[in-house]
Parts: sequence; structure tokens; C-alpha cells
Amino acid sequence: MTGTVDISVDGDAVARRVAEWVLERALATAGRFAWCLSGGSTPKTTFGVLASDAFRNRFPWDRTHIFFGDERFVPPDHPDSNYRMAREAMISHVPIPAEQVHPWQTIGTDPEHSALHYADTLKRFYGADTLDPARPLFDVMFLGLGEDGHTASLFPGVAALKERTAWTAAVIGAKPEPRLTLSYPVIDSSRVVAFLAAGEGKRDILAKALAGDTSLPAVGVKPIGELCWFTDKAAAGT
Repeated sequence: MTGTVDISVDGDAVARRVAEWVLERALATAGRFAWCLSGGSTPKTTFGVLASDAFRNRFPWDRTHIFFGDERFVPPDHPDSNYRMAREAMISHVPIPAEQVHPWQTIGTDPEHSALHYADTLKRFYGADTLDPARPLFDVMFLGLGEDGHTASLFPGVAALKERTAWTAAVIGAKPEPRLTLSYPVIDSSRVVAFLAAGEGKRDILAKALAGDTSLPAVGVKPIGELCWFTDKAAAGT
């Protein structure tokens, strides 16, 4: 699997490294900065770093728009909500305008309509119904790597893996709760995709992903821009 691999000492060091990296990306972007978040422990730690005194006032929150690559179909205050995690770790502690945070709608609807609603949100932000390879939707896309090789809520064997037209999908049956996810074409519409995978528990699956094991959904991500892996020595096996 192509892409650069950035190895830090441990998970906390990965979080600090990624925080500095995304800050640099945001400052180097003219106009709106479109950032798609992921769930997981390493992103959570990264969000905490960005909300700290050392970073909060350096980040261009006033022109940042936050999106989410996937979500569990649970209320926004549910302990398993990716939105709640990001809100508690970062969003509520930084001066980002509320209308520039775009969570999935999970109240008063069903998974299929929630997916359609989020696709509409993305299309309005993008200003078109069709993605142009010359104009990425996202400036930075954070992704995680599950121990089964899933990323976002693209799990092995689910129908959403084959979606090439719809921007979003509801994923039913892969996990106890329904999931909502961006499709590959939307994930790929990024200036840079950054996988965050730290800890010894990710060592085997990270090795398979970096080797290009096409049975892993994560390996199906092929951004039109750059691909980066941020990991630590335990996951990298160094």
C-alpha cells in the first residue's frame, strides 16, 4: 500500500505529532479548511492536544469546517457517539462557529434517511452533486484502522464497499447498532488521507494494510491526494 509512514515513540507522541501536522495543514490552506474526523483513541488524544493552551489559539477555527467520516446511529449524547467524543475532547473547548460543525443526524429519522441527509449536507458544502477529481471535498481526512481491517464504517463484506455513486451509506448488521459511513469516492476526495493507528494491538493489521492486503477495506482507500500513516513503534513493530 503506498503512502508515507510516520512513526512516533508512543501513542501520546503520535497525537502530538498529528496535532502539529494538521495545524500546519490548516494554516497552509487558503479559505475554508474542510476536516473530516474519525473516532478512536488516537484521534481523541489528538483532539485533546488541539484543544490545549498550546494549540487552541493557533488554529484557524473561524474558517474550519468539521465533518465526520462515520457515526453510530445513536443519539449525539450517547457514550458511543463519535460526535460526542469529538465535542467533549475538542469542539466544546475551541472557538469554532457552531454552524461549521456538521454531525450526522441521528434523532427523529432512520439510518437510510440520515445517510441521505448527510450526503445533501456534503453536496451543499461542496457546491455540486458530482465530485471533481481536480477539486477535493476535504483538505484532511482522518481515518482509523480496525483490527478486522475496517475503516470508517466500511466493514469486511458489507454492501457499502461496492458503492460508487452514493456519497454515504447506512450499514446495517455489521455491528449491533446501525452505522453511517461515507463511501469510498467521498473518502478519496481528499487532499490528504491520514490513517491513525497506534498500539501493539494494531501491529498485525497495520502490517497487512501496509503490505497492500486487498481483503482489508482500509486498503480500498485511494485518495486523489496524499496518503499518510501516523503510527507508533508498538504498532510498527520497530
